[in-house]
Amino acid sequence: MLAALAIRDIVLIDRLDLEFSGGMSVLTGETGAGKSILLDALTLALGGRGDAGLVRNNEAQGQVTAVFDVAGDHPARRLLRENGIDDDGDVILRRIQSADGRSRAFVNDQPVSVSLLRQIGSLLVEIHGQHDARAFVDPEEHRQILDSFAGLEADRDDVSNAFRGMRAAIKAQRDHEARIEAARREADFLRAAVEELSVLDPQVGEEDELAARRTEMMQVEKIASDLNEAYDALNGNASPITELSSLWRRLERKAEQASRLLGEPVAALAAALDNLEEARSGLEAAVRETEFDPRELEAAEERLFALRGAARKFNVMVDELPALRDRMADDLAALDAGEERLAGLEAAAREAQALYRVKAEALSEKRRNAARALEEAVAGELPDLKLERARFIVEQAVDGEGGGAEGIDHIEFWVQTNPGTRPGPMMKVASGGELSRFLLALKVSLADKGSAPTLVFDEIDTGVGGAVAQAIGARLARLARDVQVLTVTHAPQVAARAEGHFLISKAEAEPERVVTRVSRIAEDHRREEIARMLAGARITEEARAAADSLLSEISA
Repeated sequence: MLAALAIRDIVLIDRLDLEFSGGMSVLTGETGAGKSILLDALTLALGGRGDAGLVRNNEAQGQVTAVFDVAGDHPARRLLRENGIDDDGDVILRRIQSADGRSRAFVNDQPVSVSLLRQIGSLLVEIHGQHDARAFVDPEEHRQILDSFAGLEADRDDVSNAFRGMRAAIKAQRDHEARIEAARREADFLRAAVEELSVLDPQVGEEDELAARRTEMMQVEKIASDLNEAYDALNGNASPITELSSLWRRLERKAEQASRLLGEPVAALAAALDNLEEARSGLEAAVRETEFDPRELEAAEERLFALRGAARKFNVMVDELPALRDRMADDLAALDAGEERLAGLEAAAREAQALYRVKAEALSEKRRNAARALEEAVAGELPDLKLERARFIVEQAVDGEGGGAEGIDHIEFWVQTNPGTRPGPMMKVASGGELSRFLLALKVSLADKGSAPTLVFDEIDTGVGGAVAQAIGARLARLARDVQVLTVTHAPQVAARAEGHFLISKAEAEPERVVTRVSRIAEDHRREEIARMLAGARITEEARAAADSLLSEISA
């Protein structure tokens, strides 16, 4: 419920802090006192359209803060969590309206978009008035209202699932038909391409392997002659190793006779021979490594060029050729076996359509019964609201061929205000006063079918009096047993039923500046305000007596 409302610098309100309780509260006051300003401020906090004209004259900005006490499992808290907003404690909506037309929105002190603020606000408060399009006058909401009244949400979800299944089956059928048709148009090309790629048999990664091997062989080819020449120099007939080895042996034998002279040269010569032998062995191994068949290089180049040629022809990367071949083969297989599979998909689509139709028609029949029940419930409320000759009609149009996720019904609330007149949509046919009473009757009929925790009624008793006002008050009080009800009223019969009573008035704050004040009336002062509502500006003893009678009658 709405626990508190704080308003700063909005139109005629400079500073206002209100606290509300559960049950039914009324706001009364003379015409022009500022009741509409209060509701405009609340609407702004709920995400309504901002307007620079709402900011009090000579102020840079206005601000409205609405504090709500709602249950932990309320949908508004779930929406907060989904948007990463802390939902511990109260839900606090705040809107700042600047005089330059800009506005900012906050939820629990976290900046949010105005659209999100509006979504949250719609879950917390319903505003009903003679011309308030957010109430039950939007035809787009009527089907959901009827389903809620009859408890058909599970049936509607079942229909939605069947609809999605039908759409998926139809899409699968159409996709397969398109694939077969495309394959049929390209069948000759596909067969030639699959045959060509099958013969080529490309492998993923093959291009990189061939390119690397080709580069290696070309590099080896460049150094092979030098390697062979170096090897021949150390291993051929002209190799110095044989002559040096013979010389080393002769000197080694004589080193025993002249060790001081020949020791180091003989050792150095032996080391040189070892290094030459090691070099010869290394060159021999290198020569073996560079030995390759020139035809291998030619084959690698031909394969690489063939792969790249195919990639250019089919406008893909070389590594994508295997997948392309498989995809084309699948398309050919789909063409060859497509008719059989298509028949199965067509059968599945027909079954899904039939299932959807059965479920949608069953839901439509339940809605038809629910519509009659809702009409009867609303009709039961109309006589006391002086609409005994009027009719409330749930107009149900059934789409015999199509339908959607919500079913095959278009639901709209119609009314007939007098016998013999043409029924039509509620917003177009009912006058302002009639519309407010139809909406009240509808809301009372739906009282136990789910509602926002706070209902606001804006002067729905305009143009009525006596017994009708008494009936309106009784129905508002009945609603207040389950939800918080706030109503702006001119009817003493409505005000007398309130548990909380707020008086809206104008006062002069300083010369040439008027402000709107709102004060909670204590129980012992309510008599005077209700007497004013009965008598007007001059309160008589007769009016006070009538107020006493009204209060005592209701309390009894």
